[in-house]
Amino acid sequence: MSTLTLDAEALYAELLRGVRPLMTPQTVLVGVWSGGAWLAERLQADLGLAGTPGVISSTLHRDDFGARGLASGTDATHLPFAIEGSHILLVDDVLFTGRTIRAVLNELYDYGRPASVQLAVLVDRGGRELPIAAAFAAARVALPTTQRLSLSRTEEGRLSFNLTEEH
Repeated sequence: MSTLTLDAEALYAELLRGVRPLMTPQTVLVGVWSGGAWLAERLQADLGLAGTPGVISSTLHRDDFGARGLASGTDATHLPFAIEGSHILLVDDVLFTGRTIRAVLNELYDYGRPASVQLAVLVDRGGRELPIAAAFAAARVALPTTQRLSLSRTEEGRLSFNLTEEH
């Protein structure tokens, strides 16, 4: 049995390269709490963009809210710019079923109607339950549904992936 090894720092470099063509002078970055927020923060700096990126939480709009309840990140939504009419590049770490992105879009529309929303992710692992696709994915991998891929960050800002088995 082989072990999947993903270099999050190398994938971040690919993400940076891939989002450049998606950016316009009117585009604002919004990262999904928490891994996507880390990526958006770093992209904001590496792209030389002024200000701070937005952060958005999926917690209050999740379809499994009743089972999960309030989790950390509930108050994570912080959008330091008007959403109405904005061109948004939504950034997340891992795209799987699409349910988190659906919840985030609902949260985003609570703040206004953007002119456009595109999605960029570090890893697209397939397994979609909803018709959601990324405009750019730094990597595409296939994992069993019992495995969870999550991004972590050190205090110094270095990114890495954790692969765990769920039961």
